[in-house]
Parts: sequence; structure tokens; C-alpha cells
Amino acid sequence: MALTKPRVAIIGGGFSGLTIAYTLQKYGIASVVYEAQDEVGGLASSFTMHGTTLDKFYHHWFTSDAEVLQLVSELGMSAKLSTQATRTGMYYAHNFYKLSSPIDLLRYKPLAILDRIRLGLLYLKASKVQDWGRLESIRAKDWLIAMGGINVYQKVWEPLLKGKFGSYADEISAVWIWNKLKLRGGSRGKKGQEQLMYLEGGFATVAMQIEKQLTLQGSKVLCGQEILSLTPKDTGWQLTTKESSNFYDVVIATCALPEFSNIINKFASESYLASLNAIPYLANVCLILELNQPLSDLYWINVADPSFPFVGIIEHTNFINKGAYNNRHLVYLSRYLEHTNEIYNYDNKALLSFALPHIRSMFPKFDQSTILQSYSWKARYAQPIVTKHYSSLIPSTKTPYKNLYLCSMAQIYPEDRGTNYAIREGRQLAEQLKAQGVFSF
Repeated sequence: MALTKPRVAIIGGGFSGLTIAYTLQKYGIASVVYEAQDEVGGLASSFTMHGTTLDKFYHHWFTSDAEVLQLVSELGMSAKLSTQATRTGMYYAHNFYKLSSPIDLLRYKPLAILDRIRLGLLYLKASKVQDWGRLESIRAKDWLIAMGGINVYQKVWEPLLKGKFGSYADEISAVWIWNKLKLRGGSRGKKGQEQLMYLEGGFATVAMQIEKQLTLQGSKVLCGQEILSLTPKDTGWQLTTKESSNFYDVVIATCALPEFSNIINKFASESYLASLNAIPYLANVCLILELNQPLSDLYWINVADPSFPFVGIIEHTNFINKGAYNNRHLVYLSRYLEHTNEIYNYDNKALLSFALPHIRSMFPKFDQSTILQSYSWKARYAQPIVTKHYSSLIPSTKTPYKNLYLCSMAQIYPEDRGTNYAIREGRQLAEQLKAQGVFSF
């Protein structure tokens, strides 16, 4: 099928942008995807370690991620998917507790038996909430206390919220935590254990396969192309990078809202720019350790200890067999933080030096000599802050300017950001614009 006009530019080569281009291509509409980084994938991009592709930031999919499953099937990659029951836990008061199943919950010693029951009932009650709109005016803190009691909140939820959101912890909406509980509850096996999925080669291989399909059929994906400006011209848009300046009839931006604001600030109204900057974001730094011995026997450890500077310890090779990585053990340590925090600017050596004493305090038997290599990555716009009445802050996909559209992770709601929803939002926007005749030039 020959691809046709109009000239369409998509800003951002993450899963939203790539899915938009992929969907439009099905309708015979070519596009040009501009990605500022050197490769596609966005927060799901990868790097090469000893000839093996590995995610820069830890990832998994849930068995309920229907959009992911459909796309992977269309791309002929389903055989590369594996589903595993995971071993998760919590670090609290200098002890590790397994929390993979309902039975583990009943054995969680930091809580009195009655509070363990309250915690279990909280999950059950959350799964039955259908009208999330009534949660928009409630803080997560207040909702969790009302649902499970003050002891459960202080010993489970408060340290986790503060570990992830820092100074924003008390502002987070009940909608955000409700969705997290619902999502985890919907990805469990018959015995109650959480079931998660992973793709051989990492999630960036899906993005690369989409890129390949786009290129083979006449669209373009241009990496290393930071947008300098976007300017109204005639009935369309002049898009300028360091390398070129091109005219497009339609432009769809999938970057973070503040980045979009910077791109259009020369012509957009002050009120619209203010709306784009109304949602704050946290950054993320991720340290990856390549070890010759395991750190623990758990896949995911939620850290409920404010003295430990990482909110999660994810031992990837307790999920995917270490044989896929030359028998090396791989551990991710993740921290969300404000980009003004000095840790955000640490290089790999400095971040490792910062982390080591904290790792030793948590794992007294840990020996630094087991580290074969370390890697670190950072993302400036990693987590939108979902506050009360968040829906009123979300900008429309249709901007005030003709043939300029927006599809960013901050617009995913009531769900939190994630590959599955990025795919959904990208596909839906492309289909809606096609149905509305936006591409009928």
C-alpha cells in the first residue's frame, strides 16, 4: 500500500509516538517521528551489555495489559513473551518480609494480626471501587487511613509514598494509589501470586520492531533530533531542529508537557503555557548492578525505610533467568527525586559510591567485590505528580491551535503512566483524528 499525504510530524519516539505512527501507517498515512535521544523507546529504551540488550529502567508487563498483548501479537513477537509468578517483598525496620501472596500478608509481623486483616481487606475493598471519580477529592493518605487504619498506613503506605514522592507524598490523590492496588490485584494467578510478563531482549525490542516496520513502509524515524522550535506557517507548521527545518500539515507531540511548552513558547498564549506547566514531574535515577552473586531471593523489594535512598530494589534475574545475561545477576536500584537534587547529576561512579554504604546496611553480607560492573541512567520527566482533582489539570489532546495535538504520559488517567496505556492512548488518538477527517487534505 502506497503511503500518501498529508505531511505528519510526531514529536517523540516513545511508545505513544511510535503507536500513533504505526496506526496511521495502517490507514496509508505516512509520518515522520522525531526523537531527541539516539534511539527509540523513551523510558523503555535500552542499552547493550556484553552483546545483550537490557532495559535502562526496570520494566515488566501485567497479564491484564491487553494493548501490549495485541501489539506484540501484530508484530509477530508473542513467542518472545514469558509469564512468571514473582517473589515480592518489603523491607521494614531492618527486616525483609515476603509479600507475594495472601498467605504472606497474614504473616506480615510488623502489623498486629487485626491490622494484617485490615490490610488484606483494604486490597479487597479497593478492587470493588468502580467510581474512581469520587476519589478525586481525597488524598491517598486520608483514603488509606479510612480504609485500613492508622497503623497500617504508618507501617506500610506512608513510608512507600514518602519514598517515591518525597515532599509531594501528602498531596498524592487517592485515585493514584487505588489504581495501583487494582492493577496489581488484576494480575494474579489461581493461588493469588502476582503474575508478570517480560519480553525476551527487553521492551525496547518492540519499539525497534515498530521503527523497522515504519521505515520499511515509507514513514521515517529520525533519532538524535531535538526540536528547537515549532512555528505556525500558512495552514500548517514549520518544525525546526539543528539539522533541518520542514513544513508539516499536522503535528502531534508526545513529549512531556514542560518540553512541549518550551517548543511552542514563542507563539502560544501565556494561559495555555501555564496549563502545560501546572503538573509537576519527578525525575528518576536508576543504578544497575551487574553481580556474580545474587543480592537476595526476591524479585521486587519495596523499601519502607526513609533512611534508604532508593524506593525499590528490583533483582531482574530473580524474574528472568540469569542465563539470558551470561549468568550475571542484575539488580536495579531506583530513586524518584526532584531534578534539583544533587543526586540527579551524579555520574555512574558517584552514584555507585553513594549507594554502596546503604546497600551494605541493608545486606550486611554484601561484598563489593561481587560487583562486576555498574551502569546508571536518569530521566528528567519520569513521574507526573497526581494530586487531588488531577482530571481538571490534564490538557486536552486538542490544543488551541489548528492541527496541533498532544498525547503525553501526563494525560493518562485514572491509570498511571505505563507502556500499555501509552500504546492505548496513541492508538486511540490516531483513530480519532482519522475519523474526524484531520488527515483529509
